[in-house]
Amino acid sequence: MDNVKKIASNLAIAFASAILAIFLYSKINNQPKELVARDPTPAQLTSFITPSGSPQAQLPDLTGAADKSVHAVVHITTKMKSQGYESGSDNPLFDFFFGPRGNIQPRGNMQPRGYSQEPEYSMGAGSGVIISSEGYIVTNNHVIEDADNIEVVLNDNRKFTAKVIGRDPNTDIALVKIDAKDLPFLTWGNSDALKLGEWVLAVGNPFNLTSTVTAGIVSAKSRSIGIMSGQMPLESFIQTDAAVNPGNSGGALVNASGELVGINAAIASRTGSYSGYSFAVPASIAQKVVGDLKQFGEVQRALLGVQMKPVDDELAKEKNLGKIEGVYVDKTVEDGAARQAGIKSGDVIMAVNGNQVNAPQQLQEQIGKYRPGDKVNISIKRDGELKQFNVVLRNTKGDTSIVKENLSVLGAEFAPISNKDKERLRIDEGIQVVDLSNGKLKQAGVKIGFIITDINKTSVSSVEDIKRVLAQSSNKKPVLVEGVYPGGEWTYYVFKLEE
Repeated sequence: MDNVKKIASNLAIAFASAILAIFLYSKINNQPKELVARDPTPAQLTSFITPSGSPQAQLPDLTGAADKSVHAVVHITTKMKSQGYESGSDNPLFDFFFGPRGNIQPRGNMQPRGYSQEPEYSMGAGSGVIISSEGYIVTNNHVIEDADNIEVVLNDNRKFTAKVIGRDPNTDIALVKIDAKDLPFLTWGNSDALKLGEWVLAVGNPFNLTSTVTAGIVSAKSRSIGIMSGQMPLESFIQTDAAVNPGNSGGALVNASGELVGINAAIASRTGSYSGYSFAVPASIAQKVVGDLKQFGEVQRALLGVQMKPVDDELAKEKNLGKIEGVYVDKTVEDGAARQAGIKSGDVIMAVNGNQVNAPQQLQEQIGKYRPGDKVNISIKRDGELKQFNVVLRNTKGDTSIVKENLSVLGAEFAPISNKDKERLRIDEGIQVVDLSNGKLKQAGVKIGFIITDINKTSVSSVEDIKRVLAQSSNKKPVLVEGVYPGGEWTYYVFKLEE
């Protein structure tokens, strides 16, 4: 009887265990799947979401362009006299007895300008791009403008003093040179071929952070933002969203192949720092300006000789132009290139040498590639018909000749004077004639060694000073050059730039 009870008890326990096992199994099997072991499917889905033919997989490899660019982009630091130094307004007693410091001529035993006061300097910084192995560097005009000293620091930390070859406020492009050879450099690319959405790199030294590379896309082309300081401003910027900040000015804008397609120049910002858009002078303009500065010392600006308007909906309806396209010719300049070729008021310029133009700045950019005397083909829409005109471009004087820089007419080479000579001669400014060829200075009787202190009563201490003063002078009026020889003999010379 006891055995029967034991067997029954064991069976009951076994049965209860079986019921419990079935109950637990059913509970576990009905749990949500995400709470169980993780399914490997998400890894497969990620692979599926980014197939080999997707846009993300086609992003360009910019590492080669970046590596090439950083070695050819330099850091530029400048030093210039503070603007208040010459005025003398900080010492009214001196001005009362001797007159404004800017009017004192450092002759004989008289104290030179600024007497014992040391000049105060302000510092600036920017970037530049090496464009030849011989040390030619392109930068922005506003980076080196009015600089008394320009120092270039290469990516390998070598330092050089640069001299200004030429600068152009109209395009904000300048060319400087350092005494070095076998330098890494960038080759010019075709900025006209850039497409909206194309990837580009901005390379420079923002906030003195050297060799900084940022990436973005071309947001717009032929953009005008009204910042140029020249008398005949030429603005047709490449707009990008590559991050550019103070210090990037003069740096490189390169394409995915590492070609130089622009010179970074400006940002659109309410704070002074990057806010989403940056602007670069296109290579089509910069390369031509650099070539002119190198060959002629100044830009050879070609003019079409038209006053133009953008074609918008209102103008198209008013003039019955049909499509909104091209650039409207409002007037032609008398004896200008356009009028001489047969272009007239009311015409719509459609293209220059096959390059379509739909805004005045686009037309300026295309004409800006050429020099006076160059012949271009202009496509015109007149009364609904497309016509072709061959136009010989002219210069600012109205003819087709190359404009010769006043500095070259002097026929001289110049060099800065040492602090020792300044102290000995009791002058604080001047530039020395170190070589003479057949030119205005030699014809006037100037000898090698002469130190020019003033031209037309304006003090000079650099080649840029001479250029600026001569540019402000009439070619028909006499030029007064004053200075001193190393032996202490003060003298002056008078001549005309043009007879």
